[in-house]
Amino acid sequence: MAQREALRELQARLAERLQQVHGDVRTARWLAVDCGRHGFLFPLSGAGEIFTAGSLTPLSHTKPWFLGVANLRGALHGVFDLTVFLGLEPRSMAREHAQIVAFNASLGSHSAVLVHRLAGLRHPEQMTPDPDDAGPRPPFAGPRYIDAQGRSWQEIDLAELARHEEFLAIAR
Repeated sequence: MAQREALRELQARLAERLQQVHGDVRTARWLAVDCGRHGFLFPLSGAGEIFTAGSLTPLSHTKPWFLGVANLRGALHGVFDLTVFLGLEPRSMAREHAQIVAFNASLGSHSAVLVHRLAGLRHPEQMTPDPDDAGPRPPFAGPRYIDAQGRSWQEIDLAELARHEEFLAIAR
C-alpha cells in the first residue's frame, strides 16, 4: 500500500513539473532563412519540408526569378528565387550549398523557394519590430524585425505569396 501512495506522489510531482515545463516553453513562430544578403522569416504555418537543392529542370519562357521545377517526394514543385522576385538582387544565387524550402502542402501550392542558408527557428521574444518599417508593401510582406545582433529580418507570408497575382504569373 505504501508503494502505491509513493508512486501516486511521484506521478503527481512529475505531472506538476511537466505542467510547469509546458508553461515555460517558447513557441517558435518563424523559420529564418538567408537569401543572398537578405534575411527572411517564414511563418512555420506556411513553411513545409526542407530539401537539398538538387537538380532543377529549367523551363523556357519564364520570368528570371522562376528557377525551374524540382521533383520533391514525387511531386513537381516550381522553385523560385525570392530575392530576384522582390527585385533585391540579380539572378546570381550559388546553388552548391543552397537548400529548398517547400511551401506547406496545406497551402495548395506546389511551390518552393531556394535559400542560401537556414538560420534556424525564431521566437517573437527574440525580435523587436523595426522602427523604420514604414511605407507601402505587397500583401505577402509582413513586418520587419531586428534581432539581438542588429540584423534586419523581413517576414514573408507564404500563404499570401502563393495567392499573389504576380507570383502566379511565371510566363514571360
